[in-house]
Amino acid sequence: MFLATDLDGTFLGGSEEDREKLYRIIKNNSGITLTFVTGRSLPSVLEVLQSGQIPFPNYFICDVGARVVNGQTLEPILPLQDEIEKRWPGEKPIEEILKGIEGLVRQQVPQHLRVSYFLEETGKLEEIEALVKSIGCEAVYSNKKYLDILPKSVSKGSTLSHLVKALGIDPELVLVAGDTLNDLSMFRCGFNGVAVGNSEIGLVNAIKYRNNVYHAQAEGAGGILEYMRRSDRFSAYLKEEASYCQQ
Repeated sequence: MFLATDLDGTFLGGSEEDREKLYRIIKNNSGITLTFVTGRSLPSVLEVLQSGQIPFPNYFICDVGARVVNGQTLEPILPLQDEIEKRWPGEKPIEEILKGIEGLVRQQVPQHLRVSYFLEETGKLEEIEALVKSIGCEAVYSNKKYLDILPKSVSKGSTLSHLVKALGIDPELVLVAGDTLNDLSMFRCGFNGVAVGNSEIGLVNAIKYRNNVYHAQAEGAGGILEYMRRSDRFSAYLKEEASYCQQ
């Protein structure tokens, strides 16, 4: 099983009981490869992991897909990272072309090969998308406030798809999980997917007709467990957990 999951609202979300159960299953099963696919920067994710309660991933895909790192060495996955960097025009052209847009507020967080803003006025979104497209970039908007400007054709889904291919992973063994519109690109890759409970309505509407995506009732980690229970392929990991707990 190759679990590729968003963090905030997904892997880090849900009840404490569900989180503990999912984390325990992953820690006790070497057959599960864990990949974090997040909008957070790598330093931000590493800070979350310091408690030791959360399983350490085999791979990190950070900055909304702009950074891909080996979980053991924290070194970039090559040549995937090189291909992303080749497409990046730098921050200055983006800041220059968007400087006249009202309502944009730069996020004060570490950003690698992306420029991130707060934007609550969606009426400006089409204009922004056209402007950044003209300099070889793409805009990703989620949660009605987060705007990320990324290199052309770079997203959570594109980087995940390239990583799965580079590792020689059977696509049928991949399970993606998310809850906001910046996770949409992962679901569009065709992998098995679960949109956890309380997902952003924009994401729910965008994937409602996708047969590869299950809409869970349980939130966060509980939604991932809910999908695993109903899956012929992935339910075996839950049975192994039950057996382990009885010993």
